[in-house]
Amino acid sequence: MKFYFIKIQIMEHNELDLIDLLLLDSLQHDASLSNVALAEKVNVSPPTCLRRVKRLIDGGWIERQIAVLNHDKLGVALGHGLTAMVEISLDKQGSEHLNAFEQRAVANEAVQQCWRVSPGPDFMLVVQAADMPHYLSISQTLFTQDANVRNVKAFFATHRAKFTTTWPVLAGQNKP
Repeated sequence: MKFYFIKIQIMEHNELDLIDLLLLDSLQHDASLSNVALAEKVNVSPPTCLRRVKRLIDGGWIERQIAVLNHDKLGVALGHGLTAMVEISLDKQGSEHLNAFEQRAVANEAVQQCWRVSPGPDFMLVVQAADMPHYLSISQTLFTQDANVRNVKAFFATHRAKFTTTWPVLAGQNKP
C-alpha cells in the first residue's frame, strides 16, 4: 500500500503573500466586487478567493468594509460643512491623561480621525462640523471643558485636493 502526502501550506495570520496583497489592494479600491469578480481579478479560483478573504478578515487585516460617502454631494445636500484639522496639546501627558482625552475625542461623532503624534502636539484630530457654531460647540465640549487641554490650534480646510483610505500595499511588488 502506497501513501501519498500532499503538502498543504497554511499561512500564518501575520504573513501575507502576493495573492493576499492583491486581494487587499483590490478590496480597498472596491469592496463591492463579487467573489467571482475578485477571484478573476487576482487570478485564483472563487473558493480559494473566498477562503483567503475570510482568513484576511479573521486575521484582522481587513478591519471593516464601509461605504465612502461623496463629500461634495453631501455638502450640497446637508450644507457644505466645515472640516478642521486640530492640534491638541495637553498640560499633563501621563498615560491616564492621554487615554482620557483620547476616549472623549473618539466618542464624539464629529471627530473623524484621532491621532496621537510626536513631537509637537499630543493629538491631531480631523473634525467635520456642520458650520462654525457647531465647531464651537464641539470645541467647548472637547477642549474648553477639560482643564488638562493646554493649547488648541485649528486649521480649517478651504479645498480638498485628495482624500483616500487606501494603503500602497503593492509598493515594491511585481504585479502579475
